[in-house]
Amino acid sequence: MSYYIPPRFLEKLSVFITKNFLDLPGVRVPLILGIHGRKGEGKSFQCELVFEKMGVEVTHISGGELESPDAGDPARLIRLRYRETAELIKVRGKMCVIMINDLDAGAGRFDESTQYTVNTQLVNATLMNIADNPTDVQLPGSYDPTPLHRVPIIVTGNDFSTLYAPLIRDGRMEKYYWEPDRDDKVGIVAGLFGEDRLLPGEIEQLVDTFPNQAVDFFSALRSRIYDEQIRDFIYEVGIERISQRVVKSVEGPPKFSKPDFSLPHLIEMGNLMIGEQQRVENYHLVAEYNRGMRSQKPLDAPVGSVKPAINQITPKRVSSPHLTLEVQEQIRELLGEGYKIGIEHVDERRFRMGSWQSCAVGQINGESDAISILESCLAEYSNEYVRLVGIDPKAKRRVVEQIIQRPNK
Repeated sequence: MSYYIPPRFLEKLSVFITKNFLDLPGVRVPLILGIHGRKGEGKSFQCELVFEKMGVEVTHISGGELESPDAGDPARLIRLRYRETAELIKVRGKMCVIMINDLDAGAGRFDESTQYTVNTQLVNATLMNIADNPTDVQLPGSYDPTPLHRVPIIVTGNDFSTLYAPLIRDGRMEKYYWEPDRDDKVGIVAGLFGEDRLLPGEIEQLVDTFPNQAVDFFSALRSRIYDEQIRDFIYEVGIERISQRVVKSVEGPPKFSKPDFSLPHLIEMGNLMIGEQQRVENYHLVAEYNRGMRSQKPLDAPVGSVKPAINQITPKRVSSPHLTLEVQEQIRELLGEGYKIGIEHVDERRFRMGSWQSCAVGQINGESDAISILESCLAEYSNEYVRLVGIDPKAKRRVVEQIIQRPNK
């Protein structure tokens, strides 16, 4: 299968890698290239295609390796992989790079509930030190004065604003926002369905039918088409015998004929997948469970421990003609339980990246203040998503995130 590489992506990556292997007098070349963008747009996969095309060898580090129960291990791992890759360049005489996938997931700080550990600090400090001194990277407890070969580092992520700001400054990291346009998507999807005899016009129609879907949607769609044949195969063999038939079978692996890759069938399956996506977005069951748990009285509370206040004055409730009764009740419930109120907004493009911004300036005090500020935010950002956030000030974590406005709805 011949995959398509968008020309501008190929150009950006090839220029960055080559530039790091050249001696340009008086030019400071950033050691790190940060490729960021919304999820599922093929950042890591496109990098692998470019590496293969250029004949570049890759040393991989995942974001999950940047945390450890032993302080200092992830930072030492980065230094060790860097030295090993520099040695590969020297021994094999070819370009080598280090690639860290999902750097923001391993070293980013998303909100107040994200723990900022010693390892996170050391990882940021190590990457900054390597970017500043790419030929002098030492392991803890040893020193080798021999200069190393410079090794370019490529990192991917969704939102680099969650990373330590000095790490991503110009001079250390060159940033590249990857968002494929329609032509890029048509080319990529044509490569995915290259063996399925779809006409160019059908590829374009398929992309135009799902314009807001990421590249990985079409890859998952192609995989979904095979589900029907696999289902028939399971029923033919029998549920009880499927394990014996597939794993180490004397009959050999099963063979399937080419499924129905007609355009109407692809669109039908794509709509089913979108329906599943919408169910995930619409059903916030965890928020409902949390609200139910907070509203329940603790089982171990002694009888008579909760006494009604004498001469208690019931606070006057504030109503709003612009907010639903559910939202107003949510605000009262959060404030009544001692939680803080936050209000955030985001436009259509940043919503896909999960990059929300606060639209409540200062501290919200009381129900009337919260309703008034919320109404102002809804009016000011009428064409954006707006959500209500409940924050536990003691635990410093979010207890509620509820979208109360969507664009054009």
